[in-house]
Amino acid sequence: QVHLVESGGGLVQPGGSLRLSCTASERIFGIYTMTWYRQAPGSQREFVAGILPEGEPRYAASVEDRFTVSRNTVNNTGYLQMNSLNPEDTAVYYCNVQLSLSVEVWGQGTLVIVSS
Repeated sequence: QVHLVESGGGLVQPGGSLRLSCTASERIFGIYTMTWYRQAPGSQREFVAGILPEGEPRYAASVEDRFTVSRNTVNNTGYLQMNSLNPEDTAVYYCNVQLSLSVEVWGQGTLVIVSS
């Protein structure tokens, strides 16, 4: 079974940057779409960014000019570079891979807090 592990979260001041990582237990990022979601306190989980198997990125409008999604298929790791962070970006960030119509894998999440 595929496992995903996120890392890189933490406390950052407004305007700062963080890079999240999502490491898979198998080579899947060149085969399946990797997607980043986030869930803020009291809110539903929402789409942030994704990267298709061929490498094409997708972004939510709220992050399009500030976040960059990428992946390294050699070390089985996906990334989310987050710049110009603001308090509204505070959330638990999750990576997800949809292996089939009925099977998807989630990481455990990594907490990002943007605060002065």
